[in-house]
Amino acid sequence: MKIEQIYTGCLAQGAYYIESEGEAAVIDPLREVQPYIERAEKDGAKIKYVFETHFHADFVSGHLDLAKKTGATIVFGPNAQTNFPAHIAKDGEEFQLGKVRIKVLHTPGHTMESTCYLLLDEQGKPHAVFTGDTLFIGDVGRPDLAQKSDLTMADLAGHLYDSLRNKLMTLPNETIVYPAHGAGSACGKNMSKETVSTIGAQKASNYALRADMTKEEFIKEVTDGLLAPPKYFPQNVRMNKEGYTSIDEVMEKAVHPLSPDAFEEAVNATGAVMLDVRHEDEFVKGFIPNSIFIGLDGQFAPWVGALIADVNQPIALIAPPDRVEEAVTRLSRVGFDNVIGYLDGGFEAWKNAGKEFDTIRSIDVDQFAEEYKHHEADSIMDVRRPGEYSAEHIKDADNFPLDYLNDFMSDLDKNKEYFVHCAGGYRSVIACSILKSRGFDKVVNIEGGFKAIQESGKFELTDYVCPNTLKRQKAKEVTA
Repeated sequence: MKIEQIYTGCLAQGAYYIESEGEAAVIDPLREVQPYIERAEKDGAKIKYVFETHFHADFVSGHLDLAKKTGATIVFGPNAQTNFPAHIAKDGEEFQLGKVRIKVLHTPGHTMESTCYLLLDEQGKPHAVFTGDTLFIGDVGRPDLAQKSDLTMADLAGHLYDSLRNKLMTLPNETIVYPAHGAGSACGKNMSKETVSTIGAQKASNYALRADMTKEEFIKEVTDGLLAPPKYFPQNVRMNKEGYTSIDEVMEKAVHPLSPDAFEEAVNATGAVMLDVRHEDEFVKGFIPNSIFIGLDGQFAPWVGALIADVNQPIALIAPPDRVEEAVTRLSRVGFDNVIGYLDGGFEAWKNAGKEFDTIRSIDVDQFAEEYKHHEADSIMDVRRPGEYSAEHIKDADNFPLDYLNDFMSDLDKNKEYFVHCAGGYRSVIACSILKSRGFDKVVNIEGGFKAIQESGKFELTDYVCPNTLKRQKAKEVTA
């Protein structure tokens, strides 16, 4: 028996490959399925099953392409309804895989079809459980993503409480826990950086699995402080449930070179978002006016999903020539399939064609400290997440979390100069690019972000949350 966790840091997502006696299964695969096929070929194995823990919201799963290319059976848990052939399993149903078995544990709560898969070894003993978004390391799945008119967030949280206690916490303490996500995912609120644990360790350390916790206490703690999910989540759920275009077709359409003139014409004709995926240090020195920066070297796909509301939005890529296919692949993971082409030769080709370009003023912490002495009130824009800001920030800094920056543009003044920073410098450049595209010309990026600010010792720091920031935080909290 082999178990392999295939972890994708950009999405903080874990897919799983299991093999026994020449038969293989894949749990929660990503959109690009060739790596799973090649992994099975390496073992001389046939992929027999594709197990889905639920209809994912944060990425488009590869179940359809993987089943089509291998003949594998797609398996969902109870309550799932699909627009494509799939085996809807019963609670407790078992699937033979070589000499091992995979048992269905229906665990509603994150969503009503949420299901965990218990791997039974050759002796029939529980070996590992693949928990999807039901149980994370240090956290549990958020219960607000599948609300319907007759099912509240509190209702879902109540189901989750029962699922955890009746299905997962009753497993042997040594059972290995393999979740679908780790720290950085928006599917929970306080996940660990660790991606593997055991039932016993989670019972001892996970706040949501306290033995003395009542259902009422669980509902309150699990739902408290949840921020509104990214806007692309419902669209990804729909694609996972109803179907989507093969990734091969997506790649064929998107990897299409455009000269600078053709690129400009295509953008004007389609209204495409010009998405620049270079490194932030390169972007600030020169970029196409009105283009948006979201660099490939950060959490690229989730930020695209959070900041570009519609997965059908046409996108024109500006990327290093050797990273175009990577960019298209990572966009497809979150359902952004409408890439109309890429700028042939990258930004250098644009410059060499003599076309107009823009820059962002970027200063180091020492220069910021000098200019800070003369700053206007509310001119320091902290674009970190609310929890980061609340822990510590520059006195007088106002929090505009990048996740929701588009929703609070009316709170900003185009005539004011803003000093923008995040934790390290990636998110602040994204924010500056968005602001510049909206006509905010007086934005200044702070290099090194809050880490450099802290280390400099030149700024007064506080955990006091200013009223305007508190108002924005409350506006984005999910209520039952």
